[in-house]
Amino acid sequence: MPKLRECSFCGYKIPPGTGLLFVKNDGTLLYFCSRKCRISYMRKRNPIKLKWTRKYRKAKSKK
Repeated sequence: MPKLRECSFCGYKIPPGTGLLFVKNDGTLLYFCSRKCRISYMRKRNPIKLKWTRKYRKAKSKK
């Protein structure tokens, strides 16, 4: 059974068969749950500053 992946930007779990796999030039694999996450990563936004990300909630000690 395929395992759940974690979004490289927001930190949410990605169900099997969904999401996007991005391969950087150095061979690093990045998994994104949505286009919103991929574009935010490409624009070098900090996920800790965006309230909708799981990484923000973890940093601010919210659920």
